[in-house]
Amino acid sequence: MSHELNELAPGQHSYVGARVDAWHRLGVTLESTFDAQTALEKGLLANWDVRKVPLLAVDDKSDRQLEVDNRWATVYTNPLTKQTQYLGVVGSHYEPIQNETHVDLLNAIVDESGAHFETAGSLRGGKETFVTMKMPKTMQIGGQDPVDLYLVALNSHDASSAFRFLITPVRVVCANTQAAALGSAQSSFSIRHVRGAQGHVQEAREALGLTFAYLDAFELEAQQMIEKTLTDKTFEKVTARLFDADVATTTRQKKTAAQHIEGVMSLWHGDSPTMKDVKGTRWGGYQAITEYADHFMDVRAGGRDVTLARAVRTVTSKPTMQLKERAFATLSRKVLAFA
Repeated sequence: MSHELNELAPGQHSYVGARVDAWHRLGVTLESTFDAQTALEKGLLANWDVRKVPLLAVDDKSDRQLEVDNRWATVYTNPLTKQTQYLGVVGSHYEPIQNETHVDLLNAIVDESGAHFETAGSLRGGKETFVTMKMPKTMQIGGQDPVDLYLVALNSHDASSAFRFLITPVRVVCANTQAAALGSAQSSFSIRHVRGAQGHVQEAREALGLTFAYLDAFELEAQQMIEKTLTDKTFEKVTARLFDADVATTTRQKKTAAQHIEGVMSLWHGDSPTMKDVKGTRWGGYQAITEYADHFMDVRAGGRDVTLARAVRTVTSKPTMQLKERAFATLSRKVLAFA
């Protein structure tokens, strides 16, 4: 398969998005935001009936089928072909969380906060699903740099990860997905795939009730960052530390770190929309790092379209998110150790 989006039938991919086609002309792009039912139907996420079935081993000598103890296969019904398709191998404690439950939880937040759905779909043959919502408030950092807040919900049907919620600010002008590590506000929440996971729904709602506290805290720290200047020399030292140039030992590691530093500094000195009105500030430094991570840093496409590979990495890559978290945590400190 040349991309990560789940192709349920020839030419029909499990993705729906509002207005901006961020997934390279695959799936369905709507002219406006949408509701929960549309997310399920247009994203081809409805009626999967994810379930566990006994896992069998076949003896190649006798063709005898042997049931594997304490291991199950997860499968789902393809809503287009009606065929049963394999997802993964799980343990006896794993319990599927249906796509309908995934969307219903976010739908409750729509009713309470005025947020709306932006994207929904599945990846890796249905093993992973994602739904994003745009929160109703837009921040104006420095009175001029618009930042929106998105709620991202990620699920896996193959036990590769827990059911996760991420709160992530997104800069409107270039659609960089950004993650900020704020010690005083919750930016993620996970539900394990075990029996009784449904009972954590209320707990998740209460945790996600901190969304606006997170937004306010992020806005305050970002405002402080835009008010603080940053010299070329100090920012280059920050970038070197973020890309581990100080601990690189091999020629390859040193070369890779140098390439990252050069790429970030090029954006820092450039005239891209990301740097408009924020150049020379700590907030501008954070924007340069996130733009580089999302749009310029090398990505292992594995035969996929590179643009799509970057979009998938932005949503699912833990290392990329950690890089941006470290950048925010470093540049939001009162005193930089590199000055």
